[in-house]
Amino acid sequence: MNLADIALLSGAGLAAGTVNAIAGGGSLITFPALIATGLSPVAANVTNSVSVFPGYVASVYGSRSDLDDRRAVLRIAPTAVVGAVLGCLLLLATPARAFELVVPFLVLAAATTLAFQDRLRKVVGHPRDMTPRRRVLSLHAMVFVGSLYGGYFGAALGVMLVAALGLVLDRSMARISALKNVVSALGGLVTVVTFGAFGPVNWADVLVVAPTAMIGGYVGARLARRLPSAVLKWLIVAFGTVVGLVLLYRAVA
Repeated sequence: MNLADIALLSGAGLAAGTVNAIAGGGSLITFPALIATGLSPVAANVTNSVSVFPGYVASVYGSRSDLDDRRAVLRIAPTAVVGAVLGCLLLLATPARAFELVVPFLVLAAATTLAFQDRLRKVVGHPRDMTPRRRVLSLHAMVFVGSLYGGYFGAALGVMLVAALGLVLDRSMARISALKNVVSALGGLVTVVTFGAFGPVNWADVLVVAPTAMIGGYVGARLARRLPSAVLKWLIVAFGTVVGLVLLYRAVA
């Protein structure tokens, strides 16, 4: 690894950590950077998953004051871990091509869901009108599906989690984003353990990307909690749309 590679990966890690904390989709920055340094697509994928984990942890720390219900976090943690484990095993056991063709539409659907969240709530019911049992089951279902997706692919995971959690939680965007950071970090921990043990991780690249991703994650989380809910919402929608279109272009190219 030469100085140019180190500079490229450091900048990519910083940008990805910031983007992941605010909206998600930082892998679109780090993954191509890892490819550019000479890694194969598979090695770049698993190396990227391990590298961005410290950024998720820093995001949790940066948004910790918006985690208003710590007990709820503990209750959903097992669901997030199980979903992420299954996603990782699915990635290691099956070809990714078919899923990659579906992912862009999932990301675009998540962005659309967030954009029309208020209207959708009138159809599926507002969280405050749900029974406690339905609210809990819906929350676990959303966390499980999001973590499964994150363990398998992960691009724009933040967009999908914010859109899904926003349908079942009656909270501000900052608090939903803080919970999103926790779920992302739990999934990230699973990918570190799974890919670290069974995947072709390039640990030299991890040592370059991870520290800057951590700095970016903290900065992004602090920035996200200062943005008005409407601004944060439409920023995530815009970024999710761009990510979805980029993924769609890559899938059909």
